[in-house]
Amino acid sequence: MISWMHDSFPGHEVNLVLARGQSLDALTSGLRELKREPLAQGAAGGWAWAVHDMIEEDYAEADYRLLCPEGTELVVFVTEPCSAKAHGPQFHYLRGGATTLYFSFEDIGQRLGDNPDYISAELLAANLIGPDAECEEWRTDEGHDCCEHEADRDIRLVRAIADAFALPSPPLALEGAAK
Repeated sequence: MISWMHDSFPGHEVNLVLARGQSLDALTSGLRELKREPLAQGAAGGWAWAVHDMIEEDYAEADYRLLCPEGTELVVFVTEPCSAKAHGPQFHYLRGGATTLYFSFEDIGQRLGDNPDYISAELLAANLIGPDAECEEWRTDEGHDCCEHEADRDIRLVRAIADAFALPSPPLALEGAAK
């Protein structure tokens, strides 16, 4: 999903916001109120979704809690939280205006929010956390670079998140895409 977004929006650092329990119109107008113009939007599998530029002229991060009234869930992928510093993507899950779960792809062992273990069973089953999550090859191969596994780990992480929340899979059907 992360690479799909990078490939689909060259020259843009984008976030993907998915909302359940809220219409596409409510999601996109809420993003516009936050000064985040959707580059693409649509709906699939019970989720409304929109892609927007990560940071606008004000350089402030979007406060997604404002888009998440009672009865609404939001899943947010921040693809490049600070591309100049090369930080990994971030994941946010909000429900009813509160951050239920947040973590950086760089350290999924450090999960925060009202329920940091919300999808721990799924992450454990995918060997993303827990005793089988660490690469063991470096112990026997001095030349081994564990960073070579990051892309595979990120793909497994996005799949585990998508499966846990029954998210639609890209490529997502676009409605009114602006490039």
